[in-house]
Order: sequence, then C-alpha cells, then structure tokens
Amino acid sequence: MATNPFIGEPQKPESVREERVEVLLPLHLQGAALRALRAAHPYEEVAYELVKLENTDQDVGSGMLGELPEALSPTEFRQLLRTVLNVPVVKHTEFERPIKKVALCGGAGSFLISLARRAGADAFVTGDLKYHEYFGAEGQLLLCDVGHFESEQFTGEIFRDLLTANFKSTFAVLIAETLTNPVRYDF
Repeated sequence: MATNPFIGEPQKPESVREERVEVLLPLHLQGAALRALRAAHPYEEVAYELVKLENTDQDVGSGMLGELPEALSPTEFRQLLRTVLNVPVVKHTEFERPIKKVALCGGAGSFLISLARRAGADAFVTGDLKYHEYFGAEGQLLLCDVGHFESEQFTGEIFRDLLTANFKSTFAVLIAETLTNPVRYDF
C-alpha cells in the first residue's frame, strides 16, 4: 500500500500529540478561514468544528422589536404600513389576531422569521420574502413584505442624522436623490 505520512514512516504505527486551536471570527470570514486551514493542513482531510455564537447583546442585531401604542387589526396595521412607508402594496399572510408587538428588518429579513415568532411578535415586517418563506409564519404572526427598497428607504435620513449629531460642523451630509429602486408597480 502506497502511503506518504507527514510524520513517521509508511506501514509503521505512529503516535503524536494533537493540539486543539479555537478561533473566534466574524461569520463573513468563515470561508476564508476554512480555505486557509485546508491549505495549511498536511493531509487531505482536516478535522474541524464550527460553533455559532448567538448574539446576546440586545442593542446589536439585524432587526428591531417594538410595540404599537395600541393594538390594531391586521387590516389597520397593513394600512398604517402603506401610509407610513408610502408603499402601494403590502404582500402578507392571513392573520386574524390584533397587532401590538411588531418585529422588523430592512431588506431581505426572512432569516429572522423564527426569531420574531419566538419573541412573541404579532407581525414581522421586511422585504423580499420568497413564496415558501411565507409558510414560516404558521398562523403565529402576520408576515408583511413591503419590498426591499421600500423597507430601507429611510436609511439615508437615519445615517444623516447620526453623522450630523456626532460630527458637528465637520462636513456636509447630502442624501442622493437618484431613485435606485428597479421595481415598479402597475394597478
């Protein structure tokens, strides 16, 4: 049998001390870290384990959770979304209970549906829900897809306010006026 051990000799038992290395890294670097691990390892198979750390800092995350001053019917809530966001349509699931606790995530936030449910939200507002993702509500909350652009349309004002509040008289903050939403609605 042709073997080529990195340590020891072919066809002879070898015992070596193994070391465990633990690294914390942001999720977006996971692929690069695995490529580097495979490139540095002397054998074709690398033993590794990835453990996801859940973020417990309530001030940091992808979405928000809040409560309305008073409960609204699902119809009233969807009308409020259309008015406040100035959107012509809200795609949504069937839901009959009053809406008081609302979770939201700008952009494509379907990955937070289960967290919104677990947090006890009555409604979850986001953009870009796919057909099968609507089944994630399972009658437990109202899913509302207001559109990707529409769910993020006020971020320019939010960043402007943060920058001008924290960098007084340092520079001018201008918000682009170019419409970047490629989606159009016909009625």
